[in-house]
Amino acid sequence: MRDGQGGRDGRDGRDDPPSPSQPPQPPQPSQPSLLSLSAISKRFGPVTALDGVDFAVAAGEVHALLGENGAGKSTLMHVAYGLVAPDAGVVSVDGHPATIRSPRDARRLGLGMVHQHFTSVPAFTVAENVALAAGWPARPRENAHRVGELAARLGLALDPAARAGLLSVGLRQRLEIVKALAPGARVLLLDEPTGVLAPAEVEDLFATVRGFVREGGAAVLITHALDEALAVADRVTVLRAGRVTLSGPAAEQDHDALARAMLGTEPARHAPVLPSIRPAVVVRFDRVTIPAEAGRGPGARDVSLTVHAGEIVGVAAVEGNGQRELLRGAAGVLALARGSLDRTGEAVLIPEDRTTEALLPDLSLTENAALGLADRPGWSERGLMRWREARQRTAVLLREHDVRAPGPDVTARTLSGGNQQKLVVARALAAEPALVVAEHPARGLDIGATRAVHAELRRAAAAGAAVLFHSPYLDEVLGLATRVVVMTGGRLVEVGAGAGREEVGRVMVGSKVAGQGSKDAGARP
Repeated sequence: MRDGQGGRDGRDGRDDPPSPSQPPQPPQPSQPSLLSLSAISKRFGPVTALDGVDFAVAAGEVHALLGENGAGKSTLMHVAYGLVAPDAGVVSVDGHPATIRSPRDARRLGLGMVHQHFTSVPAFTVAENVALAAGWPARPRENAHRVGELAARLGLALDPAARAGLLSVGLRQRLEIVKALAPGARVLLLDEPTGVLAPAEVEDLFATVRGFVREGGAAVLITHALDEALAVADRVTVLRAGRVTLSGPAAEQDHDALARAMLGTEPARHAPVLPSIRPAVVVRFDRVTIPAEAGRGPGARDVSLTVHAGEIVGVAAVEGNGQRELLRGAAGVLALARGSLDRTGEAVLIPEDRTTEALLPDLSLTENAALGLADRPGWSERGLMRWREARQRTAVLLREHDVRAPGPDVTARTLSGGNQQKLVVARALAAEPALVVAEHPARGLDIGATRAVHAELRRAAAAGAAVLFHSPYLDEVLGLATRVVVMTGGRLVEVGAGAGREEVGRVMVGSKVAGQGSKDAGARP
């Protein structure tokens, strides 16, 4: 969920605003600003989303905008793009005050935005989606040619005739970028663009962004990944509780300084927690083959894997190497073509995209909780929902899992992305499953929300559940998992205990690891 969507920023107003000892200086780019926002303030009811924020991005510059979910960073960019009207402050383009009442005004002024969640029409082709976004006349052959040329120039290979709904997640993200640039944008606003991309795709995206700014454009990168910000940005600005807590050249910052500015505390570091006893087998794959969804990619091929109670098994893989089929097969969502799968107890799936597969944004939190818990004792009786009890139980879930919301009656749309994900995880764990399957559980989350979700998964494992998860971020896999396996070309390889980032990365791209194979990935480290 993006900050400010649905009339809230996702925070409950309980935290006091930060009081840095030395207020940060406003951004002062060396080149004239293409886009600047001065003294921007915005309230949603009792919640102050933005409090006098200054921000600017210049030609030839990538400016990273960091902050926890609910800090106000997406709201600030929504002000720039005409999606949110500020209560106070001035938006300027090319040094002149601008009136931006809608995205159409923003595009006319040379601003393009890539939203955190996809906005393409699934039934339309790539070319049709780009033409719609750019306002081109309905000339199918000409538009397809224009889209092909634009995508090739950007280094973002796309088939103009492909249906958007059939594209992989990575290709859909490419489509969003092409849509944003097609009208001739000079300033590109990117809201968490890497959350759905594999590491190689992230590098390609950043190469595209750097090429864009070298040609005189400017880019704003909203991200929670500190390493990404330090790697690609020229300047960084950090928001906390709607205020700027740090702003300056990226070269003068480090990971810990940015984390302190975001959270107000020293960054915590966690070591994997290993089970103290050898537990029972929860799920066992024996030479399992699962066809690829929509016929794309290798699927899972001849996979053998055993996961025990108390384990957290992390699947490292570049997108499209069969990890999705593996996880969804374990959860019982996809059928096996060959082999056998034995599972003890109930499995729950925490899907990759919470907004399309886990939640119904316009339903209340109680109704969303009931979607996964309606058949549990206390939630229903003789096939009928007990809504009063369900509301009470949802309130308990919100409190116990620190889901920050005014109450169980608000809609899921009003929550920030981090609080939405905490609700999804809380609902899954409330079912007391034997197996928790999580697809990219920290997708689009900031540091604080990521830690909270990781802590929930660790607690589930400590209570005896088996956890099987995938993340496109190798550091996340290595930091959370007690055992790491790799999916490459549809086949599973288990790396040795203590394998580092470089070694696991080599396996992900198809290199061999001595002494390891995919015949039996069931031995505990």
